Amino acid sequence: MNTFKKTSIALGSWIVELLEEMGGGATLLWRLILLTPKVPRTWHLVLDQMLEIGVRSMPLVFVVSVFTGAVTTVQAGYQFSGWVPLILLSSTVHRSVIIELGPVLTALVVGGRVSASIAAELGTMKVTEQVDALEAMAIDPVRYLVLPRFIAAMIMLPVMTAMANILAMAGSWVVAMSTIKGMTPHMFTEGIKAYFFLHDWMAGLYKAFFFGMVIALSGSFYGLRAAGGAEGVGQATMKAVVANCLMILIIDYLLATILFQIIFKGGMT
Repeated sequence: MNTFKKTSIALGSWIVELLEEMGGGATLLWRLILLTPKVPRTWHLVLDQMLEIGVRSMPLVFVVSVFTGAVTTVQAGYQFSGWVPLILLSSTVHRSVIIELGPVLTALVVGGRVSASIAAELGTMKVTEQVDALEAMAIDPVRYLVLPRFIAAMIMLPVMTAMANILAMAGSWVVAMSTIKGMTPHMFTEGIKAYFFLHDWMAGLYKAFFFGMVIALSGSFYGLRAAGGAEGVGQATMKAVVANCLMILIIDYLLATILFQIIFKGGMT
């Protein structure tokens, strides 16, 4: 009975903490939406964060994207062998990349780097009372620290996703030309053109926009909640990365349902 009681208390505490964090995250998001008209006042900070979030993440995006396209091509070639015309290989890889693999993998790898960086930076400022100092000077920490990161992530994630899609298809082309017997450059490009739909590209970029919001929001939320010195900063960073990954996958499912079963349903006809 004591074990059951302890388990119930632990489960109840976990649910209360989860609801508290969800409410806190929603409150922070609402504050950011209300502060959006003040973005021009901190535009120089937004540009700095675009450099940090976007440009400095590109080497990682380059490696992940090229190998994503390459391994997708290898797997498709193996499964298509003797069953499906080779002209469909490039179209299958292309649609898989731009709809799902490009946006999601880019968000996960960039989010792991960026959300951890934001959480560690803001968490350190929080435990060293730099955030309190901003408030003492009548400077809103959310406007000064969080808003530029939030806007920069929403801008740069779609840009990086578009680049990732192009790089993935470049990697796919190299592998297809060098390893798949019978594949020609003309066949590869014709396969893409035959099943190219603009709404597929837009769907991936829509996803990336929301993923950018999640990345900045998770890092900022847990960073500003950090307490307890270096250990608290480490826990905030860990929670930010875990929450970021989980929310990306959950939002990916929700957006896929909305986009492809409601908005774009029947778009191929």
